[in-house]
Amino acid sequence: MSITMLHKGLLGTKLGMTQVFLENGDTVPVTIVEAGPCTVTQVKTAEGPDGYEALQIGYGTRREKITSKPLRGHYAAHAKIEPSRHLGEIRLAPGAAGDTKPGDKFDAAIFAVGDFVDVIGTMKGRGFSGVVRRHGFATQKESHGAHYHWRHGGSIGCRKPEHVRKGKRMCGQYGNTRKTCQNLKIVRVDVEKNLLYVHGAIPGPNGGLVQIRIAKKKKAKPAAA
Repeated sequence: MSITMLHKGLLGTKLGMTQVFLENGDTVPVTIVEAGPCTVTQVKTAEGPDGYEALQIGYGTRREKITSKPLRGHYAAHAKIEPSRHLGEIRLAPGAAGDTKPGDKFDAAIFAVGDFVDVIGTMKGRGFSGVVRRHGFATQKESHGAHYHWRHGGSIGCRKPEHVRKGKRMCGQYGNTRKTCQNLKIVRVDVEKNLLYVHGAIPGPNGGLVQIRIAKKKKAKPAAA
């Protein structure tokens, strides 16, 4: 079983944040992610009906009794394994899957200290919020006639084109959206417990589902912790 170095990825659970000490004495904030183990449920190829190269991976367990019939048939047709709680997909370059087949498992061992990764998760939902909190607008003066308008957005249009332009930053739903944090460095890898210590913060609440993949904009550069 092999997979190209530039196309690694796992599903995992965000456990929380802490700090670790490096060998030079520096203290760095890290987010602990329980990454995997993930099971390959389907291998997609450019020659097949999908028309592109990818690995579909499953994470967690789900009782077959509460799994829909279409999903049960999917697992039976491709992987012949127990249903997973979550499904994700790792896009690959042509031929990058190597000899990977359904049923193979990946865990935190595919990553190394010094790798740069992108972490994808769902932000915490913050409900209906104003422009100051949602977009970082500056507040207005609280004196000289500003009567309860300190946090208002102000004018939203102009004489032309006589309507509010599309994309105008206004109040509304804040959070609960997909977010990608790029180029985060892996500080420590605990293979026995399938834990990854990622430098910095990642989106989502503790216990939330995240996807970790090799960074697309920064090459992996292994280094001692």
